[in-house]
Amino acid sequence: MDAKPLRILMLSIHGLVRSRDIELGRDADTGGQVKYVIELARALGVHPRVASVDLITRLIVDGDVSNDYRVIEEPINDHARIIRLPFGPARYLRKESMWSYLDHLVDRCLEYLRKQGRLPDVIHSHYGDAGYVGEQLSLLLGIPLIHTSHSLGRVKQSRLIEAGRRADVIEKQFNFTQRIAAEEQTLAHASLIIASSRQEITSQYAPYHRFNAKRGAVIPPGIDLSRFSPPGLWSEFDESPARALLERFLTEPRKPIILALCRPDSRKNIRALVAAYGESKTLRDLANLVIIAGTRSDVRDTSVDVREFFTDILLDIDKYDLYGCVALPKQHKSEDIPEIYRYVARSRGVLVNPSLAENFGLTLIEAAASGLPVVASNDGGPQDIVANCRHGLLIDPLDRQQLAIAMIAALENREQWRKWSRNGILGASRHYTWSAHAERYVHNIDRILHKNRKDLRRLKASSLPAHSESETDDRSPLTLVRQVLVTDLDNTLIGEPAALKNLMGWLKRREGRVAFGVATGRTLESTLRLLRDHHVPVPDLIITSVGTEIHYGPKLRADNGWKNHIRPWWRRNDLQAALDTLPGLKLQPASHQTECKLCYFTDSTAPSHDEIAEFLETRGLRANTVFSHDNCLDVIPLRSSKGRAVRYVAYKWGLALTDFLVAGDSANDFDMLAGDTLGVVVSGHAPELKKLRDRDNVYFAKSKYAAGIADGIAHYQFGESKVHGSRI
Repeated sequence: MDAKPLRILMLSIHGLVRSRDIELGRDADTGGQVKYVIELARALGVHPRVASVDLITRLIVDGDVSNDYRVIEEPINDHARIIRLPFGPARYLRKESMWSYLDHLVDRCLEYLRKQGRLPDVIHSHYGDAGYVGEQLSLLLGIPLIHTSHSLGRVKQSRLIEAGRRADVIEKQFNFTQRIAAEEQTLAHASLIIASSRQEITSQYAPYHRFNAKRGAVIPPGIDLSRFSPPGLWSEFDESPARALLERFLTEPRKPIILALCRPDSRKNIRALVAAYGESKTLRDLANLVIIAGTRSDVRDTSVDVREFFTDILLDIDKYDLYGCVALPKQHKSEDIPEIYRYVARSRGVLVNPSLAENFGLTLIEAAASGLPVVASNDGGPQDIVANCRHGLLIDPLDRQQLAIAMIAALENREQWRKWSRNGILGASRHYTWSAHAERYVHNIDRILHKNRKDLRRLKASSLPAHSESETDDRSPLTLVRQVLVTDLDNTLIGEPAALKNLMGWLKRREGRVAFGVATGRTLESTLRLLRDHHVPVPDLIITSVGTEIHYGPKLRADNGWKNHIRPWWRRNDLQAALDTLPGLKLQPASHQTECKLCYFTDSTAPSHDEIAEFLETRGLRANTVFSHDNCLDVIPLRSSKGRAVRYVAYKWGLALTDFLVAGDSANDFDMLAGDTLGVVVSGHAPELKKLRDRDNVYFAKSKYAAGIADGIAHYQFGESKVHGSRI
């Protein structure tokens, strides 16, 4: 469909990500996703249609992890590389602790892309946290978003509650409310959702109100068949690292082995496996049990979750008196894993994956390629894998008796074992290779880009022509300034005449060095009238109608590029017709409305923010809904907001976001204040902005109005010369 070389930006931001010796199982965040992403990048890097793959992850400076994770750029192959960007604390963080720093990563990515001098063709995010970042970048840059969830918050939440965990406790631990809200937004926006199995599309996404199955594609991951292969003769294993790793635990090491290979996570349901084994004398007589659950030096030095995982397993081993028949090694290397599979296959053993929820189950394919039969949960990916490879049995992971019966069947019936072993080897090579995955992946990208170009051509034919950069760049003060002050108007800039006059004087003294901008929900006409009434000169930058319009300088030159950027999916008449059917919404006066903004007053009978968003999505209407001042609803194009307009301006004019000081007081200022900008929240602000109090670069002023902005300027020493300069 397309012949153009593809440039792909991938986002996988938690865990320990490097191209070699992946520390699988070190913790709950360094598991199959990390391996999947690296292998995908590597496979795409050798595809003839792919020019480059940049995998963005987090730069980590922490004495407890390898120095590899503080290297900014790491090659994967000739056309793929890892790029590590700093955001949040330098130390290693678990994924649940990263949400409050994601806006900073959005801004770091924008800065990185500007330095590259060219934009990617697509953005591919992995997991909910990267999905949030990818959605913001996609909306800001107009680049299609591909998303792979790997696991889903709603599924994980329901499984934990089913297992007896208290909802309030797991909310505090896993931050489900924020994660699920971000997942809903990502699923609503993404052009393509890549899933690993049909069950993932039909069942696991079902609880998400904004997921459209038409945008889903099943593309199973592959494996490296040069690494995973069947075993040779037993004599080849006399000096095997796997033998040295495992047999020191076992009294009868030549018995068949039941292998569990996973990260140390309670959802992997290893306790049920230990119990099923411990409660069955037949199983204990038939086989040894080997549990490879990541690496550790001292359980006491691991995270709370990991410590609980190992404590429970060790106590269960003691409970069933399994000493001498269970191996639980502390350390292994990535290169040991293929050897372990072959060792277990040579013993006529079985791989068991009893996970409570399994999006895919890469270990099942690795086992298949190694000639090792499996027993796996009848959930998600295992259903497809076992159907394709025909190399084992599926069980209910909550039924320990069924699990034990399946393991006995796999171990006792030698003829069936050999059939499963042969089937797995053939099935893996037929269905699960990275080259096949990359081919289907590129085909789907071509389809998305083709559709995107058609949409843009249709938009261009029906919209105003984009402005010429040469007409504006050389005359705009933004080409010369070093910093920009952007402030909301009502209850932020306006409200205290003396403080406002002082602030205008401060700006006058820095003319040519600090640009002045406003960002407001008002229309352009209303903004100019308010500024004139309060003797405020026309700003250098005017963002109006909740970020849907951008104008520059006294001549009020419109940024038509921004208008064209935000117009895709904007169907104003259809949106108004739909919203007029809802209770509790009253259209504001015509003077408040614009071409790209619908304004409503709301009362107590109005649906919630989420309910309105879902209502529109189910009708194929895509928009950004912004609530403010307790009784106002603004409906604007999906790509627009005050914060996105500020970031567009920064990207367009080559300014760093740290060179912007932004001030606000209401909920519609939230995304303008979050991220790498220097934020000032004036006193008397809306309650929604309290969430920003833990941000290092958001200052909560003690004063109101322009005096509060002045407090923030003094706090940051914003606008000061490096040599000298006066304050307000």
